Amino acid sequence: MSEHVDVETRGPALWITLRRPEVLNALDERMVQAVAEALESARGDAEVRVVVLTGTGAAFSAGADLTTLRLAQQHPVETMDAANRVVRTVVGLDKPVLAAVNGVAAGVACSAALAADLVVAAESASFLLPFTRLGLMTDGGSSATVAAAIGRPRAMRLALLGEPLPAPEALAAGLITHVAPDPDLPALVDRLVTRLAAGPALAQSAIKKAINAATLPHLEDALAREHSGQRALFTTHDHTEGLDAFEAGRRPVFRGE
Repeated sequence: MSEHVDVETRGPALWITLRRPEVLNALDERMVQAVAEALESARGDAEVRVVVLTGTGAAFSAGADLTTLRLAQQHPVETMDAANRVVRTVVGLDKPVLAAVNGVAAGVACSAALAADLVVAAESASFLLPFTRLGLMTDGGSSATVAAAIGRPRAMRLALLGEPLPAPEALAAGLITHVAPDPDLPALVDRLVTRLAAGPALAQSAIKKAINAATLPHLEDALAREHSGQRALFTTHDHTEGLDAFEAGRRPVFRGE
């Protein structure tokens, strides 16, 4: 487990909270593994009827902790593997998963949030796939989940340009399910959790399985393509340049190599 991930049972709901606000809940491998383990624990717990994934402070999560990407060549791959484990568990879990997005959700954290069954966002929140700024491609299954939600043109815009999508626009596009004024987000989440927990668990499980089968039939293929492509991109000059530019606070100069 990780000291930066809180796991708490509140009545029929399992709450998983990212708690590293000093760095906008940036994710390292241990945090992602802890989230995966918590999600998996819900599978065998009959008392848990719904799972909530959220962040604390100003952000849901800024995505992968870029400082760790410089520590070792294999570390980004291990973090990506852990993130894929999270996405597989969220999609495959036989009970509803709600992402309560309290602020910006970026990178792999955005991918994880968008894999949830309900995505509830504060009005000030935004969704960002900034991978191209680092010479990388989208991962965490987002090449499948985003396109399934909002279609190819919007998915291409988010992924290729790396532009943030504010929560109200994300709702209008069909990327997320609910938006609330920031002060009202906790109350909305509580209402939805109560409603889901009181619902017919067997029917909810069947509905989730059917809709995911219809809309994400190629998720495993997408995860495999992302894994292969990202592993290759981790070794490129453009990725190193993206990290250097981020650290220096400048625009990257990519050379296509």
